[in-house]
Amino acid sequence: MVKFGLLGPLLLHDGTGLRPVSGPKVRALLAVLLLRANRTVSRDALKAALWGDDIPASADAALANHLTRLRRALAATAEEGEARLLTVAPGYQLVVHEGELDADVFEARLRELRRAHRRQDWDAVVRDGVAAQSLWRGTPLADVSPLAEQDEPMLRVHQLVEERLQMLELNFDAELRRGRRETLIGPLTALVAEHPLQEPFHVLLMTALDRSGRRADAINVFHGLRRSLSDELGVPPGADARRAYESLLAGDGPGAAPHHPHLPPPFQVPCDAPSFVGRADEVKRVSDLLTAADGARADGERQVRAVVVAGMAGVGKTALAVHVAHRMRTAFPDGILYADLRGYCAGRPRPPGDLIPRFLSDLGIRHGALPDDLDDRALHLQQALAERRVLLLLDNARDAAHAAPLLPTRGPSVALITSRHLLPDLPGAARVPLTPLPSESQWELLAALCGEKRLLAEPAAMDEILAACGGLPLALTVVGARLTSRPAWPLALLAGRLTPHQGRLETLSMGSVDVERTFAVSHLAMRDSPEPLEREAARAFRLLGLWAAHPVTPRSAAALFDVTAEKAASLLDLLADAHLVHSPAPDRYALHDLLGEYAVRLAAADEPEPEREQAVTRLLAWYATAVAAACRTATGETQSPPPLGDAVPWEVPAFADDTEAIRWSAQELPAVQEAVERAAELGRSDIAWRLAVGLFGYATTHWWTGEWDACLARATEIARAHDDRLGQAWLHRRIAVAHGMAYRSEASLEHLRIALAMFTERGDLRAQASILGNMAAAHGVAGDAEQSLLHARRSHELYTELFRETPDPRAEALSLSRLADARQMLGEYAQAAEGHRRVAELLRASGRGVFLATSLTRLGDCLAALGRREEAFDALAEALGIRQRMDDHSGTADCLLSVAKAHERFGERAEARANWEACLELGRRHRLVTRVEECLAALHRMTEQGH
Repeated sequence: MVKFGLLGPLLLHDGTGLRPVSGPKVRALLAVLLLRANRTVSRDALKAALWGDDIPASADAALANHLTRLRRALAATAEEGEARLLTVAPGYQLVVHEGELDADVFEARLRELRRAHRRQDWDAVVRDGVAAQSLWRGTPLADVSPLAEQDEPMLRVHQLVEERLQMLELNFDAELRRGRRETLIGPLTALVAEHPLQEPFHVLLMTALDRSGRRADAINVFHGLRRSLSDELGVPPGADARRAYESLLAGDGPGAAPHHPHLPPPFQVPCDAPSFVGRADEVKRVSDLLTAADGARADGERQVRAVVVAGMAGVGKTALAVHVAHRMRTAFPDGILYADLRGYCAGRPRPPGDLIPRFLSDLGIRHGALPDDLDDRALHLQQALAERRVLLLLDNARDAAHAAPLLPTRGPSVALITSRHLLPDLPGAARVPLTPLPSESQWELLAALCGEKRLLAEPAAMDEILAACGGLPLALTVVGARLTSRPAWPLALLAGRLTPHQGRLETLSMGSVDVERTFAVSHLAMRDSPEPLEREAARAFRLLGLWAAHPVTPRSAAALFDVTAEKAASLLDLLADAHLVHSPAPDRYALHDLLGEYAVRLAAADEPEPEREQAVTRLLAWYATAVAAACRTATGETQSPPPLGDAVPWEVPAFADDTEAIRWSAQELPAVQEAVERAAELGRSDIAWRLAVGLFGYATTHWWTGEWDACLARATEIARAHDDRLGQAWLHRRIAVAHGMAYRSEASLEHLRIALAMFTERGDLRAQASILGNMAAAHGVAGDAEQSLLHARRSHELYTELFRETPDPRAEALSLSRLADARQMLGEYAQAAEGHRRVAELLRASGRGVFLATSLTRLGDCLAALGRREEAFDALAEALGIRQRMDDHSGTADCLLSVAKAHERFGERAEARANWEACLELGRRHRLVTRVEECLAALHRMTEQGH
């Protein structure tokens, strides 16, 4: 009776039946002792089985404990009084009797099978084969991983695997000799796929197909064998396979069909993935280009000779190309040839010259010794392709030079190439870039892999998983395989393991499919390139890991890389061509989420800490300088914080007007917010507060979002922690402005008083003049017109004194605006209107849209109060147009409010209601609470009045 099973997961008889063995260490001990049954195994060999080369100091004690547990497990397999595990110097010996180990039983039956085969007793061969095969449950010792490093035990395992293959060969041969054919084709096809280099299985399958009347398929089996042997071992098929092939061609085998003078066209495309989803537009685009290649002008004035499917690692290029090739079989009657060029693999790429002889043979072209020169060899292939309609599927090309010698140059043949590089210098090529899957296709792929019902049961976890995979089919395939192999796992468990930067890349690895390793090949190809620019690009990719969450431009990347903007653009374009970054908008480059996580790891591992810190500091200083430039353009302020002590030689954006500056600031806001935090980590308060203060330009139209308040508050914490008095002075000044924009008058005045004291202490008259003007505005919002006018006059006096010699139109406009606002509050509308009109004249020439719109709105209010209807609505219409062009939602609401009030003043109730309602809708959409409340009150009042 079998008491030990190693032909699959390890089993041990527990007295009632064979059961799994618990404990990985106990399994490893039992496996080594079974593989050397009835022989002494040294203690050192047992330690090596348990711990490999990393044997702990406590190994002797631990080994004794594991042996004790093994003895307890073995007790049920022994007769009473019998010892299974003997202590025999210098180690231990496991006693195994005849018939107790399944491997021994298998080998005994194999010996009987061989004898039956030699005497041609086919029934006995099949009977013994079935009995021998029944002992196999999978890969020997599948659950004993420590044995992977043990040479002698693994030799025994390999021997058993080889003996099983021989048993299958003899058994199938006997079945064929008994007359079975069709029922053997399926199992033999599976064996050929599993063991592509085992010639006997190919010969058996060729025989079964031929005897079933499928000679063309049998010939294709031989071509597949020849290709596999050539690709993997560089050798031709053996004598048995060649004889079987020649018999097929001669048509003289059993059940042979009439002989055809021409071989069937080769079809060498790998299996189409059953889970292939989406990509309908890309499939059509590639298919159309391939079918148009025969004499048509499919790409401008050039005839397409190749279609390049390019994309980042793991995006599904090969799957798409294979899917298209299966659909195109009838379009290429002379065959489809396939080769993996291994351009991005751990080993060296396959030289194209080595593939040319194989392609010629696969096309049935006899050739002698080909020239050694690659170009000369390519001529032979080009001539053969010119006379045929063939599709060459060239997978994983490294660059244009790698694929070019294999391309057709004339005739109807065409190549379909996949590459991580765009291959821009490949002549006669059309390019189809592949991006990550859209959300619907991601869901469809994952549902195909692990079941729709399972995904629908946990929609939130499913969304987290899809987000973590970033639309990469490779990542989704790993996730699908994990879920399929773990049916009891809730999706939430896997979603938790896919948290960014917390083991996500490790989770996206299963067997030979490894997302991080796939990424690594692209980086290593650049890092180890003989081209200096590619090596620089690899460093640039690592440095992008320091800023992985945000897009960069050539200007910002120049600071990060410490190069010129022109050089940064070249490096980014090189990375984009290799699909290590993508370009979501002109002159902007970003990392895919998963590639970003990989770049973060590379930066930490390969870049020294001082260099990482210097790179980040350069980028933060660049952002502080760029934000300051945007603020000056947006506000027209002539007084800015003093520049950073660090020289910033890298070019910052040049903004045409305030609209462009504000849009840039809004676009870069997430990066600026992170820059504030990173500055805090580096102890750079001087950078942190300049970033927050510089967002004033952005806040002129986006104050209502609360983002600026948060940045100012965080920067204030940082400045206080570093006792940065200059930073605190500027921050109080800007915090007061933020409160003023939000109509928080008391809070604004409190910070203005602190700022005024700090700048007075520094003797900064210009800052004092500005702060007094802001105090005038704050008093005005609070409803204190007298105080507003008092502070406006003090501010105006200071400005007049400061700019007596060198006038400053923007400062003059700001000073006059404060006076006009105060007079407007006091009901002095004529004087106020004259002041606002003068401010508007000063601003029109300077392009200050926000300030101009504010002045025009107030001018419209004053003119309406004076009964000058046409002038009032002209001013308000101009102000509204400016606000809308700048996407200034809060300012637009302010304008609509003034327009509504003006219509109501002139008795135009319907127009007033329409503008109140438009203002209400805008306020609700953008959460402008004060405006919503004011509009609701006005509409309620009009309803009560019957309007």
